[in-house]
Amino acid sequence: MQQLALFDDIVLDVTTEGIKYAGSKLKMIPHILRLAKQVNARTVLDAFSGTTRVSQALAKSGYQVMCNDIAVWSEVFGTCYLLNQKKSEEYEALIHHLNSVRPVDGWFTQFYGGRPNGGCAIQQDGIKKPWQIHNTRKLDGIRQEIEYLGLDAVDRAVALTSLILALDQVDSTLGHFVSYLKDWSPRSYDPLVLKVPAVFTTPYAHQVFREDVFDLLPHVSVDLAYFDPPYGSNNDKMPPSRVRYASYYHVWATVCLFDKPDVFGKAKRRKDTSDTVAGSVFEEFRKDEQGKYIAVSAIERLIRDVKARWIILSYSSGGRATAEELNHAIEQNGELLQVLEIDYKSNVMAGMKWTNEWLRDVEAPNREFLFLIEK
Repeated sequence: MQQLALFDDIVLDVTTEGIKYAGSKLKMIPHILRLAKQVNARTVLDAFSGTTRVSQALAKSGYQVMCNDIAVWSEVFGTCYLLNQKKSEEYEALIHHLNSVRPVDGWFTQFYGGRPNGGCAIQQDGIKKPWQIHNTRKLDGIRQEIEYLGLDAVDRAVALTSLILALDQVDSTLGHFVSYLKDWSPRSYDPLVLKVPAVFTTPYAHQVFREDVFDLLPHVSVDLAYFDPPYGSNNDKMPPSRVRYASYYHVWATVCLFDKPDVFGKAKRRKDTSDTVAGSVFEEFRKDEQGKYIAVSAIERLIRDVKARWIILSYSSGGRATAEELNHAIEQNGELLQVLEIDYKSNVMAGMKWTNEWLRDVEAPNREFLFLIEK
């Protein structure tokens, strides 16, 4: 098996924009594009779009994109980048206006703002906060103003995306919102400043959805589907809340919805992200009556039900499905054309035609695979 430096044979000719994200595919984008170019596809479904970086890259590369994710903030990102029809300079007045809004003490400051305390993020109530109070007061003022302005859907999405991107630059977290740093990060002292997102236009009519993937699949037909489902964990001792994206990014949902929800716990999570409410079937750790992991059955259903000639499936060696189960799901529903393997620990990539070699490698840690499948 030949090993190549991660980007030696690929030039990343598109730029994308997004936030810190546990499921980010930023480093995978060139390889996803390389696989997509091997088939005669014009329309692509990005069914688990997350920060929409893959959707952005596909749209910029000339594909007509359908972007979907169950998260409201992902829908906002998709609307900002894929449905925009304006030049970036046309948003400068809006962003300048939002930056000029006066700070106020509001809901976000109440739950997520902390005082400097000589560098300690632990407040008088014993709870750590993700932002310093000078930035949550700015957040409260700007978020109220966005609501007051009554913007159309795309302009609103651009404003919210700009706000989230700015907040991501001044947080005091490890990139998620289930726990916060004990000491304030250096960036948390910086002021919250909004910038115009890196919007772009294309000649294609892209679409953005916020649906459960299995509700969406019967109603869309594309040449190529890209699936990057939540991996869950193959560690049975890991609590499910540790791998659920709704929990990790609950604050972004609240920034978008501005619904001031009931919260719980030290991280002040939305109650609708509790372990008994939130969670994808792909993150499910239980087995069905036949002794098969529910998450594995969900992957098999994805491959079977999608109306697409080709599929690119992203999956991690740490995911719930074993190599044998994943291999069976693919063989029962299509032909595996190629596998690309990334070893993040060694920072190398191996390209290979379909053999059983990947079955040995999939159990190794830090591996991620891209499967190109023809139905």
